[in-house]
Amino acid sequence: MSTNAIARRYAKALIQIAVGQGSVEQYYTELTVFSQALESSPEATALLSDPGIQAEAKRELVKVMVARIGISRTIGDFLLLVLDKKRIYLLSQIASSYRTFGDEEAGILRSTITSALPLGETQVKEMRTALEKTTGKKIILDVATDPSLIGGVVTQIGDKVLDGSIRTQLAKIQDILQKG
Repeated sequence: MSTNAIARRYAKALIQIAVGQGSVEQYYTELTVFSQALESSPEATALLSDPGIQAEAKRELVKVMVARIGISRTIGDFLLLVLDKKRIYLLSQIASSYRTFGDEEAGILRSTITSALPLGETQVKEMRTALEKTTGKKIILDVATDPSLIGGVVTQIGDKVLDGSIRTQLAKIQDILQKG
């Protein structure tokens, strides 16, 4: 089974608990904070991934980190479970999958809009409204600028990309001319 599939299983189980407790956002924040704390501490990461270190020492480290960060009991127990199952290396993937499931549960889609020039507030609002109307979901937009697009906009919603950039149109024209 791929690591992504494993991470999704853990995330799905946790999201079901979070929805039942009404703590979806809180748990995501706690997962992310713990994951970032772990990533910023090479010593802790090395200790948790070292097969020569006893499981109880690893559990103690996680408990200390959980207490210092102020993480809820549910997430603390979840982290210990992930550690016991030797899946702590998947924590950032679990957090990412958890975010996706949480968004699905809340009817949210995350979208990235990239344009050649900075978009005005009105343009961003109109694009968000159009995307919400099309998808029937609440849209959270990330707006980026990429001058190499020359003009137009590239919109990414989940795994779908709508490329309306001048760069892509020119590439298509070039391809047609070369094939003659």
